[in-house]
Amino acid sequence: MVFSIASFLIVAGGAALADDVYDRCLDKGDGTNASWAQCGGEWVAREDAKLNRVWRQVYGQTEGQTKTDLLAEQRLWNAYKEASCSFYANGDWGRQGQVLDFGQCRALVIATRTRELEGYGKFFSPQ
Repeated sequence: MVFSIASFLIVAGGAALADDVYDRCLDKGDGTNASWAQCGGEWVAREDAKLNRVWRQVYGQTEGQTKTDLLAEQRLWNAYKEASCSFYANGDWGRQGQVLDFGQCRALVIATRTRELEGYGKFFSPQ
């Protein structure tokens, strides 16, 4: 039985973390690895766009050493993001890992960071 990290996160988190657009894309696709990989890539792109919007807002709320520290943290997180979930794409997990699990995992990593930044934004926001 193949148990993906996305499945684990959904079960462990107690909340549905699936993306409806991704699910519809898979359902409408032609069932090929290429179409499934495209669906995953589009999900990652949507999560990246959300992250970038939230980042600009939160980063804009900061100044001084906080701004410097937040930028350093984000740079480290970006390095992590680029390395995250790579084990799915290395071939050990077959085509399912490469075309389904990798995209799901990467999208969830980005979504988690977005929620984290949103929390920072609430903290930094003027009362």
